[in-house]
Amino acid sequence: MKLPLYTAAQVREMDAQVIASGIGGFELMQRAGAAAFQLLGRLWPPVRHVVVLCGPGNNGGDGYVIADLARRGGWHVEVLQLGDHARLSGSALQAARMARDGGLYPRTWSAEVFLSVCDGARTEVVIVDAMLGSGARAPLTDEFAAAVDQINRAGLPVLAIDLPTGVNADTGAVETTAVRATATISFIGRKQGLYTGAAPDYAGRLCFDSLMIPKSVLQQHPAINPSAYAIDVSLAMQLLPPRRRDAHKGNHGRAVIVGGDLGFGGAALMAAESAARSGAGTVALITRSAHVMPALARQPEIMVHGIDDWGGKQSDSARSLLSSASVIVIGPGLGASAWSAAVLSEVLMVAVQTGIPLVLDADALNLLSRQRNVWHELAPQEQRKHWILTPHPGEVSRLLNCSAAIVRADRFAAVRRLQALTGATCLIKGAGTILALSPDSDGVPVPLEVCAEGNPGMASGGMGDVLAGLLGGLVAQGVSPTDAVRIGVCVHGEAADQLAPACGERGMLATDLLPVIRRLLNNIWLNQE
Repeated sequence: MKLPLYTAAQVREMDAQVIASGIGGFELMQRAGAAAFQLLGRLWPPVRHVVVLCGPGNNGGDGYVIADLARRGGWHVEVLQLGDHARLSGSALQAARMARDGGLYPRTWSAEVFLSVCDGARTEVVIVDAMLGSGARAPLTDEFAAAVDQINRAGLPVLAIDLPTGVNADTGAVETTAVRATATISFIGRKQGLYTGAAPDYAGRLCFDSLMIPKSVLQQHPAINPSAYAIDVSLAMQLLPPRRRDAHKGNHGRAVIVGGDLGFGGAALMAAESAARSGAGTVALITRSAHVMPALARQPEIMVHGIDDWGGKQSDSARSLLSSASVIVIGPGLGASAWSAAVLSEVLMVAVQTGIPLVLDADALNLLSRQRNVWHELAPQEQRKHWILTPHPGEVSRLLNCSAAIVRADRFAAVRRLQALTGATCLIKGAGTILALSPDSDGVPVPLEVCAEGNPGMASGGMGDVLAGLLGGLVAQGVSPTDAVRIGVCVHGEAADQLAPACGERGMLATDLLPVIRRLLNNIWLNQE
């Protein structure tokens, strides 16, 4: 799957393009209302009581259409108005008049009125959030914030129209508060903000309706090129080449994992295991000497090299091992000691001298963040195109020398800045991991990609280490850094999604993913058993 995503401004341009093609604004609103009403029936078949909260714009107009259709279907309908409805105009005003002509008499929202229509219901109730659409500007006024709070406390199913009120359509951020919808339906173009950041926690099930708009209508305007794409494991698996029948381990490369300072040996070992389970021909681990025996006892297939002093005899053999790598993964459990800094310096020197691809994770990124404007000094741009950076938002903030709040406020902008700074393929982990791929061969930036896989069970220690090792294992096999990131992030998330139904999200461990990752990379799905 590769779904085009758009900014709010782009979707407004798409609306204008459709109207210019001869499909009227009110016709579009009727189609949107009909699609939302049909969805209500599919998602909540027993429900015949709906409370529609309508704002003063086109989003509210969609709500009036939904309310009118529900009335015609014999539903019990309550319409509550918010904002300055004297501002209603155009198609929204036409929809409001249609609802009134049909016998619906909207009431002005208040806390008391809302509670009365919900608590006094004799049947199951669903709430429709048609208060503010993608054109809304944060922060919410007191009136809308209070309504959002009431909706969230009501404990009733909610269908959000366009996007949940309070969610930023472009970034997925929530500045104050937002409606926690059970489902969200968008029209014409999918909003990029719904796929990342805080938005997945508020949007619920994402639904989409094209409103029967011909693709040819939307392809006439250059500004409507997607701002990003949502990808999942089905696309990722198309990028993984099959193995030759006469293959040997040398065909699948050597991944060298570097990390595991004292007290952090498990992180580097998990990365090494992940590289092995993802199919690297051989995997080596360079770590503290104290971790050699435990690592061999756990995973004897991994070549473990212990080193405590990069100025001693051990360093020559470690450098030789690094130079033999198809890819080097550095950072899991690396720490921040003098040993850690020396290890990173050696790895960077070898990588620059040899051109070996790098996966930079965790503490490697934290150490580099202390060196401002270091990237152009580390390696030529052409080399850095083959590097992968895997930070979470906190690490991104340190690399960009800004607050984590700035990163969370606009994850798309943050990862673009990081890619521009480093020249590498970058991602920003979290709900809706965003991928910023290296520019194409002509130097033209490519659209961002958002992984639609994963769940809150992944919020546990070691998940990033497994991902780093997975990426290294893929690159070792000859997969390009950009495709490795696409495959790795999606497979990593899908593995967690396959585990969750059977075992739940709580207590999910990073190593639980390894057998599922192996299955997925071999196109064997758990539900096929």
